[in-house]
Amino acid sequence: MTTCKNISFCIVCCTMLLAALLAPRPGQADALSECMQKTLFASNDAVTVGEIRAQCLQQLNAAESLAQDQPASAVEKRVRQERKNILKPFTLTAHRANYILPFAFNSAGYNSSHHGVKADGDPYDFRDAEVQFQLSLKTPLMVDLLDGNMDVYAAYTNHSFWQTYNADDSRPFRETTHEPEIWVQFHPNWELFGFKNTGNLFGFNHQSNGQGNLRSRTWNRLFATFLVERGNLAISLRPWVAFYDKDADGDNPNISNYMGHYEMMLSYRAGEHTFTLREQNNLESGFSRGGLELSWSFPLGSWPFLRGYVQYYTGYGESLIDYDEYVNRIGIGFSLSDWL
Repeated sequence: MTTCKNISFCIVCCTMLLAALLAPRPGQADALSECMQKTLFASNDAVTVGEIRAQCLQQLNAAESLAQDQPASAVEKRVRQERKNILKPFTLTAHRANYILPFAFNSAGYNSSHHGVKADGDPYDFRDAEVQFQLSLKTPLMVDLLDGNMDVYAAYTNHSFWQTYNADDSRPFRETTHEPEIWVQFHPNWELFGFKNTGNLFGFNHQSNGQGNLRSRTWNRLFATFLVERGNLAISLRPWVAFYDKDADGDNPNISNYMGHYEMMLSYRAGEHTFTLREQNNLESGFSRGGLELSWSFPLGSWPFLRGYVQYYTGYGESLIDYDEYVNRIGIGFSLSDWL
């Protein structure tokens, strides 16, 4: 009797394991059902449903493997890599660019009047050179909704401006912006004139420097992002509608005059080099109050992850504390992950 129970238990376990191995992945269900229906009508009576199912799964997996071996655009390569890892436990993936600039020099200088005075009553004297870095991570909340066409994500971006070379003022962080956001994203894959609409995002974004009183800068935005690609070129347009906390209306009432109502980005992958152009508010302001950022990431020897990085920013809106101050800054450092 005990032996029978053990055998039955083994059979149940093996059946469950086989079902798990043969279970279709999200997005395969419709294709599998269609394949099984066609194969069923073309098969003789001796073929079992399980054999038909196994045959169709083998065909679908072979087709997916073949598709993955085909040349892919720069955006498709990043999406495939993310899909491979995103559902693994303890995994966070890159959202925006992650980098560190050990040397960032602003020829226009930084305005320290926003920061008041030090404890001894002397004003701050910020250096034109500092360290800047950005850390940006995202995680899925729900994926493959609406038959694999919709996902829900959350992300956090930290951008810090560190007066490392300012020993006289105890090397303070001149500014740190915190930017949590949440969004739903769709994958329409429409094509027009050779461009593919890879993704459309709709979400909520909060950005703040975490300060109080006169140093406080904060705003909220409802945004949309439309991503199109062609080969190694990716283009994104990100319009937004800004609104403010009721108690924070005085923080930066004219921020939209400098940050605008949109951001546009072009990123191009040439071999192992990535070139990115990002601009905001230039068209709205007649190129008088906009911001323009150019960046280049490149390989460092055979090291696969750490890359060289050069970033140039000119205009307004580089940081929240100085959104209405002109900046002309060049930074040199390292990239941990780029847009492409």
